[in-house]
Amino acid sequence: MRRVRRIGCLVGFGMALAITGQAESAEVNLYTTREPGLIRPLLDAYTAKTGVTVNTVFVEKGLAERVAAEGARSNADVVMTVDIGNLIELVDRDLAQPVRSPVLEAAVPAPLRDGDGRWFALSLRARVLYADKALADLNAATYESLADPKWRGKICIRSGQHPYNTALIAAYLVRHGAEKTEGWLRGVKANLARKATGGDRDVARDIAADLCEIGLANSYYVGLMRSGRGGPDQQKWGEAIKVVLPTFEGGGTHVNVSGAVVAKHAPHRDEAVKLLEYLVSDEAQALYARADFEYPVKSGAAVDPMLQALGPLSVDATPLVEIARNRKAASLLADKVGFDN
Repeated sequence: MRRVRRIGCLVGFGMALAITGQAESAEVNLYTTREPGLIRPLLDAYTAKTGVTVNTVFVEKGLAERVAAEGARSNADVVMTVDIGNLIELVDRDLAQPVRSPVLEAAVPAPLRDGDGRWFALSLRARVLYADKALADLNAATYESLADPKWRGKICIRSGQHPYNTALIAAYLVRHGAEKTEGWLRGVKANLARKATGGDRDVARDIAADLCEIGLANSYYVGLMRSGRGGPDQQKWGEAIKVVLPTFEGGGTHVNVSGAVVAKHAPHRDEAVKLLEYLVSDEAQALYARADFEYPVKSGAAVDPMLQALGPLSVDATPLVEIARNRKAASLLADKVGFDN
């Protein structure tokens, strides 16, 4: 009996060690195009809260190609990227698996997630208007009005082939059709103060230098510039402009997203779902806002004061999936009108 008890104790102790070892070694693997410095605060907070280690693989380009090449051997649990087109590509290439989570479905509005749970938006960036501070009466500005001849020689913008702009053109295409979109693109091109080139922050720079009066750029760059993270020159550019949230006529402000999927061959599927659920929590959404100056997807989550100062964001209802499906057509139209020439 004594020997049986000793064996039972040893077995129990061994099981306890195994369970403890599992808890200590809990981990989840994140493949992402997001710069580590931007998302590290969220991941560190998650580890501190749960004890789960988040192993991060930063893939600047070719994320879908890498996951596809790894196939069933892939270590990816969560794949995080920016731009709805990239999320849809992961789904179209059968690299994502469906997730049913009451937490995710309650936090992420239906237009900002896949109906089958294959992708979820985690944050929003709005395509906004940067403008000379001296300009008045811009609060009712629309994307359509950018083709108005009154802006001739006064608009700065980056390449029409950049994903930020092809997404906007695609949204315009969904709302107005090919003929009107082509006419709009020709009108905007005629209003350019310089060749469509550079980046979004260059729009602010050129407005500050009086090369143009208005331009399109993403909302989060305002925070990055004004916070001083990009250096003193960029801080001056950010302070030299005002920001307006334009809308489509009869619609809202165009947004794009950062988002994530649970990888098809995720070796730690349960931990992957838990990480996504954390990323849409009030705590994580507030951290997103502070770290990246992006809008939260969860209603009621804290918005960074710099974004709050821009006014309330009314998101356009054009389905993100439809925007993604029209990206190629948008790119072809930009080429047709010679937007970047």
